[in-house]
Amino acid sequence: MLYTIFAALALAACSDPAMEKVEPVNGNGNGNVTPVTPVTPATPHWAALADSCTNVLVANFLDKNTGTFWSTPNDIERSTTYIYWQQAHALDVLLYAAERLKESDPSRSSLYLGYADKWFTNYANNYNRTYRGEGTYGGFFNDYTDDMAWICLTLIRITEVSGDTKYRDTAREVFDRYIWPRHITTAKGTGLPWTNHDEDKANLNACTNAPSCLVAAKLYEAYKVADYLDIAKTLYAYNIANMPDEERVEEPPLTYTQGTFGEACRRLYHITGESAYMAKAGAVLKYAFTSNRCTDGATGALRHEGTNMDQSLFKAVLIPYAVNYVLDDKADSRTAQTIREKLQVNAKLLDRHLDRDRYPRMYCDYFWGATFTDGTPSMGAQTSGASLLEGLARLEKAE
Repeated sequence: MLYTIFAALALAACSDPAMEKVEPVNGNGNGNVTPVTPVTPATPHWAALADSCTNVLVANFLDKNTGTFWSTPNDIERSTTYIYWQQAHALDVLLYAAERLKESDPSRSSLYLGYADKWFTNYANNYNRTYRGEGTYGGFFNDYTDDMAWICLTLIRITEVSGDTKYRDTAREVFDRYIWPRHITTAKGTGLPWTNHDEDKANLNACTNAPSCLVAAKLYEAYKVADYLDIAKTLYAYNIANMPDEERVEEPPLTYTQGTFGEACRRLYHITGESAYMAKAGAVLKYAFTSNRCTDGATGALRHEGTNMDQSLFKAVLIPYAVNYVLDDKADSRTAQTIREKLQVNAKLLDRHLDRDRYPRMYCDYFWGATFTDGTPSMGAQTSGASLLEGLARLEKAE
C-alpha cells in the first residue's frame, strides 16, 4: 500500500491544474497525470490506497473540461460516445472520495464536487438529445429506463454530498416525467419496462426495477411525498415476485442488481420499520459475496463478470451498498460481519495485484486476483477497483 504522505503529495499535485504535468497516455489524448514513484509501507492503509486508485481514475479517464469519463484512457479507442449510465458509477467514486476528504483535504473534496457540477452541466455525456428543449431535466432523458434510474441515483448522491438541492430536484423531475410514466401492469405485476420501445413492453427486468425502486425510496426520504413510497413498495413487490429464489435477484445473478436491490430494501426498512425489508437486504447482499454463482472458487473473491463496459462496472455498483449495510447498526450482525470479511478479502487481493511501478497508470484488472499487464485499460475496471478501495476507506474510518 501507499504511505499517506505519498498519497497526499500525489493528490496535492493533481488538485492544482497549474501544477499538473501534461503527459499523453499511450501517446494519445491530452491527459493530465502526475507521475510519482510509490512507496509500499508495511501495514495496510486503505484511505491512502483509495486516494491513489481514485487518482488513477481521475488522471487517466476523466475529461476535466466536461466532468465526464472516457471509456479508455483519454478516449484512445474513441469509444466513449455512448457511455451514459456508466458515467453514474464513475462519478460515484469521486463523490465518496469527496465525502471522505471534506475535513482532511477540503480542496480535493471541492475539486471533485466541481467535476460533479460539470458532469451535471454536460448531462453526464447523454447521447440522446431529443428532450433537451424541455429544460435541464430533459437533458437526462433516455430511451433506456434503467440508464435514467442510475443517473438519478447519482444526481441524488451529488446533493447528499454537496448539499445543493438542484441535482436531486432534477432527479425528481426525470423520475416524474420520464421514468414512472412508463410503468405498466402485466401478469408478472406492475413495474417498469427496460425501454420505451414497443418490443420491450413486456421486458420488465431487474436491472431496471431495482434501481428505480431505490430512486423512489430516496425521493420519499427527501420530499416525504406518499406517492414515492407507494411506488417504491410497488417496485419492491415486483422484484420480489420475480426473483428466482429468496436470495437471487435475477438469473443469472449479477453483483450490481444484488447490490442495488439490497440497498432499496435497506432504505425501505428505515422508512417503514418493517424488519422483512432489512432481512431481504441482508440475504441478497450476502448472496453476492458468498454464492459460487457470484464468486471465484479459488480465491473467494467476486468473480470476473466480463470485459465490456457494462460488465466491468457491476462490482462498482455493489460495493457502496454492501458497505452501507455493514455500517448500518440495524443490520444483522452476523451477516454484516460476513460481508465485511468478504470485502476485506477482495481488497487484499486487489492490493496484492496492483503494479505500483506503473503509477499513475496503476490500473485495476477486471478480476482483482490478476494484475493488469497489457491491453487497453478500462474505465469500468478502474472504477470498480477504486470503488472497492473507497469502500474499505469508509469502513476503516468508522472503526
